[in-house]
Amino acid sequence: MSIDKATVAKIATLARIKVPEEDREALAGELSNILGWVEQLSEVDTDNVPPMTSVVDAVAPKRKDAVTDGGYRDRVTVNAPAAAKGFFTVPKVVE
Repeated sequence: MSIDKATVAKIATLARIKVPEEDREALAGELSNILGWVEQLSEVDTDNVPPMTSVVDAVAPKRKDAVTDGGYRDRVTVNAPAAAKGFFTVPKVVE
């Protein structure tokens, strides 16, 4: 796929990036090269390749799913600008 200067200008406008006129020709060539590499990737046969989430075959350790209160209420609320009865207090924002 070939990109021209007008397409670069339109992409720059959509991305809200200021690209000077003298840089658009070079940028068009670079973007065309990038799209060429992407098109080349479509030629790779990936039918028998299983999907992967990581390059390392690892299983995350499991832990018991238990709800706890953390037990750190006093240590957390000591950093609050205002606290009452173990809770953060904030100004009223509803009119």
